[in-house]
Formats: sequence, C-alpha cells, structure tokens
Amino acid sequence: MERTIFESEHEAYRESVREFIGRRVSPFYSEWEKNRIVPRELFSQAGDLGAFAAVPAEFDGAGVSDYRYNAILVEEAAYAGVAPALIGLSLQADVALPYLIDLTTDEQRARWLPGVASGTTIAAIAMTEPGTGSDLAGISTRAARDGDHYVIRGTKTFITNGINADLVIVAARTGDDPHRGLSLIVVERGTPGFERGRALEKVGQHAQDTAELVFDDARVPVANRLGDEGSGFFSLTRNLPQERLALAVGGVAGAVAALGWTIDYVKTRTVFKKPVMDFQATRFRLAELLTEVEITQTYVDRCIIEHNAGRLSAVDAAKAKYWATDLQGRAVDACVQLHGGYGFMAEYPIARAFIDSRASRIYGGTNEIMKEIISREI
Repeated sequence: MERTIFESEHEAYRESVREFIGRRVSPFYSEWEKNRIVPRELFSQAGDLGAFAAVPAEFDGAGVSDYRYNAILVEEAAYAGVAPALIGLSLQADVALPYLIDLTTDEQRARWLPGVASGTTIAAIAMTEPGTGSDLAGISTRAARDGDHYVIRGTKTFITNGINADLVIVAARTGDDPHRGLSLIVVERGTPGFERGRALEKVGQHAQDTAELVFDDARVPVANRLGDEGSGFFSLTRNLPQERLALAVGGVAGAVAALGWTIDYVKTRTVFKKPVMDFQATRFRLAELLTEVEITQTYVDRCIIEHNAGRLSAVDAAKAKYWATDLQGRAVDACVQLHGGYGFMAEYPIARAFIDSRASRIYGGTNEIMKEIISREI
C-alpha cells in the first residue's frame, strides 16, 4: 500500500538524506563502531543538511516544525543499516530541541540556538539515573539553590551524546514533591563539578556514544533553568510523545529494512537445490511479517500526522512505540533465522540489526511502562 503522508518537498529531502548517508556516514560507519563514537563534525554536516531546521529563523534555523522531515532522517538511517550512527542526531532534533525552543527565554535562545541549528553545539538530555529508569518521579539528583546558582549533585547514566554534548538538559530535584519538585537545568560543557564518566560498553549500537555523567557540586547559573522551578516533570511528560514517536518510526523502518535484506537473500540462497524462498514456511513467515509491518506503518503514519497537528496523545504515542519496537524485534529475529548461519555473521546487516535493535524496546520508556501508560486509560 502506497504511503500518502509525504509531499514532493519531503521526497526531495529524502533524496538529500540518502545522498548524505551514502557520502558522509556509510563509508565511515565501521570505523565509528570501533571508536564507539561519531565525530563532532557529523552534527555540523547534519546542520547543513537541515536536520535541526525546527530552530526559528531569527536564531539561524529555518523555523520548520514539520515532523515528517525528522521521520525521513530516522527512516533512511534504518534502511541504510547505519541507524546507530544517527541516533545522536535524532536525539538532538527529536528530544532535546523541543525543550530548547519551547521552554527557553529570549536570552537563552540567543545564547544556545544558533549553535544547535548549525550542529556546532551538541545537546543531550539527562533523565535516567543508576537507580531510576522510566520512573521520572524517582529522580534523586538534587539542585540546591545558592544565591544566583544551583549546586547540582548526582549521577546520570545511559545518556545519549553524553561524551559529545556541549549542553546537557538535566532533570534535577529542587523540591521534595515527586512531581512538583523536579526542574530542568542546562549544564554547559566546562562547568566546574561536571564530569563525564565512562563511555558505556553496550551490547550493540556501538557507533553511538552513551555515557555516565557525574555532577559533583556542579555550580550552574539560575539563568540556565528551563521554565519555572518545579515545572520539570510536566515539561518532560509533555515532550515524551515526540521521543516515543521517533522510536516507533525507527522500529517500523528497522523492520522494513530487515525484510528487504532477507527477501533479497532468500531468493538467491539455495537449500536442497532450490531457493530458500521456494519453501512454503519461508513464504508464509514473510507474508505474516509484511502484513504486520504494513498495518503498523499505517498507524505510525497517522501518529505523525496527529503529532504535526498537535493532537498526538501520550497514550497513542505509547501504543506506537510499544507495538512498532516489538514488531521490529520479531521481524529481525525471524530474518536472522531465515539467513541461517550467515545471519549470525557480523558482515551481514541483519546480524548487526539483531544486536542494535534490542535496545529499542528498553529506552524511551520500556515497553512494559508503555503498557502501563496505555492501561491507565482503560
């Protein structure tokens, strides 16, 4: 079934993204996997591409808030088999940027947004802690007011762009109320008391830097707070649907990519003197997955349109994230099996997808948390 949500200008951008990935990402992807990080210049190159175009024009962006452009970047990275290398770009565009646009003062926008738009400034968001994952109310990092500064003490973990980041949006406790005691404070590179911990050794997604961040009485100006003191929990919950939509987009695209590689493979691989595709078990499994993918794509596309219209609810985003990433896991697992022994060889993209895609059911809120969110509406 033909997708109908994209217009000619989106398809033109898709061609630019494909060219960007083919020239700027794919040739270096193996090296970045070994280095466990992408170079900073990838962000500035993505800025030239328009990946951070949501920044308003007066701050050197394009003021384009159409989420379909964000979705195209996520999709094309998955189709090319290099999604981990672009997760940091997506984190900046889909997760961090809305906070830096919607919650900032004019002074903060002038200070931060031009660099973010160009990609010379890299952003991250620090919510997760060693003892607190999807439960935002359990955050324990504290920011104590000391005159015109906050003194932040605590540790964050699993932070995407943690090594590269120049701006880290930190969720910290400024009061004891589980919800109204949380604030968002931007910690800048070079802040005294702010240290990068170890770059974390992950099972997959090796090209994407993930780090621990340590705040040991880090002194941050009150002028770096986003929004009112105590409003952090509500700002986080308001922006989480876009993050979860991005994960749903990536989940479907990852399943599409896995099926494409596998269909090509089973048409040429022979067993008992005939192609693997000629076995009914193969055809039926692929038929099942293709049907699931197309139905899921339709729902995710509808979520994109609803999000552009400002109507995507937290519950619908949770449904999309949970279902699409679960489907990605089923599809990739089945496609590894259809590759046989070669599905376990790292030279094949399906093998890399097998280890890279597993985290999609965990980050952005585990799928069990997504079900909890959905069940509360029943």
